[in-house]
Amino acid sequence: MKKKMSMFVLALSLILAGGNVFGSPSSEPAKAKYVFVFIGDGMGVAQRNAAELYLADKRGISRPEEAKLVMNTFPAQGMNTTYDLSSVIPDSASTATAIATGNKTKSGVIGMDAEQKVSYENIAEKAKKKGWKVGIVSSVSLDHATPAAFYAHVPSRKQMYDISMQLANSGFDYFGGGQILQTKDKKDESKPDAVETAKNNGYTVTTDRAGFESLKKGTAKVIAMNKLVDEDRAMYYALDQAGSQEYIGLPEFVAKGIELLDNPDGFFMMVEGGKIDWACHANDAAASIHDTLAFDAAVAEAVKFYEKHPQETLIVVTGDHETGGMTIGFAGTRYSSFVDKIKYQKMSYIEFGKRLEEYKKAHVSDAKFEDVLPLIKEAFGLYVLRAEEKAGLEKSVAEGKAEGASDDAKKAAKEAEKTLKYSMALTDTEVQVLKEAFLQSVTGEKERAKDDQTFLLYGGYEPLAVKLTTVLNNKSGIAWTSYSHTGVPVQTSAIGVGADTFNGYYDQTDIYSKMMKISGLTG
Repeated sequence: MKKKMSMFVLALSLILAGGNVFGSPSSEPAKAKYVFVFIGDGMGVAQRNAAELYLADKRGISRPEEAKLVMNTFPAQGMNTTYDLSSVIPDSASTATAIATGNKTKSGVIGMDAEQKVSYENIAEKAKKKGWKVGIVSSVSLDHATPAAFYAHVPSRKQMYDISMQLANSGFDYFGGGQILQTKDKKDESKPDAVETAKNNGYTVTTDRAGFESLKKGTAKVIAMNKLVDEDRAMYYALDQAGSQEYIGLPEFVAKGIELLDNPDGFFMMVEGGKIDWACHANDAAASIHDTLAFDAAVAEAVKFYEKHPQETLIVVTGDHETGGMTIGFAGTRYSSFVDKIKYQKMSYIEFGKRLEEYKKAHVSDAKFEDVLPLIKEAFGLYVLRAEEKAGLEKSVAEGKAEGASDDAKKAAKEAEKTLKYSMALTDTEVQVLKEAFLQSVTGEKERAKDDQTFLLYGGYEPLAVKLTTVLNNKSGIAWTSYSHTGVPVQTSAIGVGADTFNGYYDQTDIYSKMMKISGLTG
């Protein structure tokens, strides 16, 4: 009896210790050797939701919950706080540092402590030390704050030359997306050029589609930059690139990165959708939605890889912070949402601003609001109706509503057309708001008012452009609280090895620790 009891106690102790009654250790938890982290800059819950609502309309799905972004189909869905050591409202430098290193710092600091004395080794650097390949992709300039947090260590995100030189000397295997904003030291021209330094370090640098497509598996150390970039060397908004053959989209950069990085030892890839944030700073819902959809399509490329290596891959999708205080719901539409109206915006606030600038240069002394009405209609689908036409439409729409839905397809289509035309017509109040913005636009920037009220109205952006996005957003049932970041938590999603640990509510720094544990890079 005593012998049987002793055997039972031994077996129980082995089980509790992680072994089994046969004396062999239990199998170790699976480790991911292919790790993706996707960061939608400025992408909170509302940004994802707005893109999903737009997607439902685009696909003709009547119930919005039946249309899901790829990232929203992941089995693990969590929420995390984004506060840094400066404020509950952080910036991209501190939040990217938190994700990359697991350490909080103050706003503006990249890869270092708040006193800018200690450099934190990040997950990409640790992966490279382990023998993994490493890729960094961003839709903004490659020396911007978020991508920089995965290869650079500087006291200030403004030290872009120092950042670009650290990129050139990183030894990482793949950089893709926008160009490099500051390749030369503005204070000392004798210092080396970052791109030339990268080439001397063995990097293949491509700047057009032909060069990009020539990259094949086995090409070592690549910097692939988009030919089409804005003045900040960031990729153009997805909304502005329909039909362009030269433009390389974010999904293509991710697919190419997977091709170049794929190897049996493992790889780490960070992908940033940086212009989601920029669009939200300008309160441009359409630009944000289209870039969020491009970002989600990039996530889909990683999912294709995951489906081939489900027992070895982890994909994490998060936001570094929320931008703009975006909401689905506006007082003027009460309980109604009309996100489908966003599809009538055909260009971003930036592209509209360029077109407006051309008009202003040609009409320095005789600029008139009425002259730009055709451009407003082309860009945003908004227009001014004559009073009698507007009254007639209003009456017709009201009568149609009173009669209810028509069984006659032609009649129903005609009623829908009238309703749309009426709803996209500018109200007298909206016209007045736009006229005031136009006056601000045609006034030289130096002459523009700098008071708080003007900032609240235009946020430092091109006045007419930002008011047009505001009008269309509001008609769509979308509203904003800020031209800056907010402190609200963001959504984090995961699929693959260890994905379940990303469920729940946690801090942003925990994303790092979870990835490190699942990848086995902690050792």
